[in-house]
Amino acid sequence: MWPYYPDLLERPVPRYTSYPTAAEFTEAVGSSVQSAALDAVTSHTDISLYVHIPYCQEICWYCGCNTGAANRSGRIASYLDALEDEIHVVARHLGGRGRVGRIAFGGGSPNAIAPLAFVRLLDRIVTELDAAGAEISIELDPRSLDEAWYDVLRDTRVTRASLGVQTFTPHIQQAIGRIQPLAMIEQAVGRLRDAGVESLNFDLMYGLPHQHLADLGTTLAEAIRLAPERIALFGYAHLPSLIARQQRIDGQALPDGHKRFEQAAHGFKILTAAGYRAIGFDHFARPSDPLAIAGAQGRLHRNFQGFTDDPAGVLIGLGASAISQFPGAIIQNEKMAGRYRMLVAAHQLAGRRGVERHEEDHWRGKIIEQLLCQGEARMSEDRLSRVRHDLEPFVEKGLVRCGPTFVRLLPAGLPYARAVASCFDHYRAFSKGHFSHAV
Repeated sequence: MWPYYPDLLERPVPRYTSYPTAAEFTEAVGSSVQSAALDAVTSHTDISLYVHIPYCQEICWYCGCNTGAANRSGRIASYLDALEDEIHVVARHLGGRGRVGRIAFGGGSPNAIAPLAFVRLLDRIVTELDAAGAEISIELDPRSLDEAWYDVLRDTRVTRASLGVQTFTPHIQQAIGRIQPLAMIEQAVGRLRDAGVESLNFDLMYGLPHQHLADLGTTLAEAIRLAPERIALFGYAHLPSLIARQQRIDGQALPDGHKRFEQAAHGFKILTAAGYRAIGFDHFARPSDPLAIAGAQGRLHRNFQGFTDDPAGVLIGLGASAISQFPGAIIQNEKMAGRYRMLVAAHQLAGRRGVERHEEDHWRGKIIEQLLCQGEARMSEDRLSRVRHDLEPFVEKGLVRCGPTFVRLLPAGLPYARAVASCFDHYRAFSKGHFSHAV
């Protein structure tokens, strides 16, 4: 379906959930910049919130998230107290300004905490940040969902949820340390629907150990049968030197680059044939879902949660390692939970690393976002001339078309989107960041 050019895919590239990316963060941009950015929020500013819960009941071997085991109740209670402290600090800076339209809980696994603790946390957010009308979404681990959690999701009117599924194939589940029978996912889907979840996402993966096309096909067939509104089909990034838990995965059992490419193409073909609309390269949504509608109308965006129909200009991250995005800066909170607790307990903002965004960052970031979200970007002749040489290999292979003032991904070029986008990345030549392969 897609031509395979390994030389154009061999260089690891960012996922571009922001520009500049986290690889450009420095300690020169921290709480003082964060304070100024919060103070600049006006009463008309649309705000989205991201709340990070860095704990899981069980740690999966493949996971690259900032998360730890939820095996000590005192540690989790202290962290939740710190979150409430941070909410108070941020609310004080906002002074009632801004309009919170969305609240997303991620991790880790937010359902690693007690259901009543979630209710208390949400109540604090709604009260202090005037977010009573906000749409609420949550990431969930089906292995630790119970009756009390379904009741709480219904009572708090959570309308969007994402389930970590990864694969339905038992031997692959065993190889990545995530055992969850099909019946468990079926039950979770039914109960979430009963609880009022209107938009359900499945996170799936290709490029896993011992995974073949037939295994991926079986997983996708079951996913289609369960009919989530959205499916994210990610390629597994094996970085055991950076992520110690991945050392438990047998690197010799991973498919090579060509097989990964075939799996990505196979997944795209199956999901689009089943009626899902492609959102970029690795996300899919039913035509009636707001994400697909936004894609069709040219309103897709990228943030640290991936593709989104969220138009908010400000994203405030709460919790250890959470990232906030402002028009002029991107700032990440202190990563270590202990130091994070100390900062917010002292009534300080938790931002410790980040980057300020200047004029060149804005236009380059806009082009990268347009390429990934719409498949086409327009710019001045002068700006395109700066990267035309880097785009030539993609043009010669029939993956990209360049006009005087536009760059367009052709159908064959879709899996090369991140590699094409990296041509506009001013930082890539000297960045020390570690990234995953484009496919």
